[in-house]
Amino acid sequence: MKYDTINKEAIDKLMEIFYEKIRIDENLGKIFNAKIGTSNEAWKEHKEKISNFWQGMLLGQGDYNGQPLKAHMDLEPFPKEFFDIWLGLFEDSLNSIFNEEMKAVILQRANMIATNFKRVLYA
Repeated sequence: MKYDTINKEAIDKLMEIFYEKIRIDENLGKIFNAKIGTSNEAWKEHKEKISNFWQGMLLGQGDYNGQPLKAHMDLEPFPKEFFDIWLGLFEDSLNSIFNEEMKAVILQRANMIATNFKRVLYA
């Protein structure tokens, strides 16, 4: 089923699909698993946290209170090309659950975030 609206259920599903891809990616998996851990419980908490972030970004809802840029600044340095891998996996995940219009809205936000992070992290 493809969603034609952005809602909490769709965002939660996006997080499930996206982070399953991240966990096994040869480049990103190592970084994320080192930071989050490898237990399913740790990943469940991370997916819920990031779902709240996206609910805030896309719906003006959610209770996310983290500092995503700081979290990335605290990581060991990694190649900026990894953001392209992140975006590719994110877009692939969007393709599986959203129609083209909703995918475009969300992908624009994801690109904006990646651009801002790269500007700060690799200045």
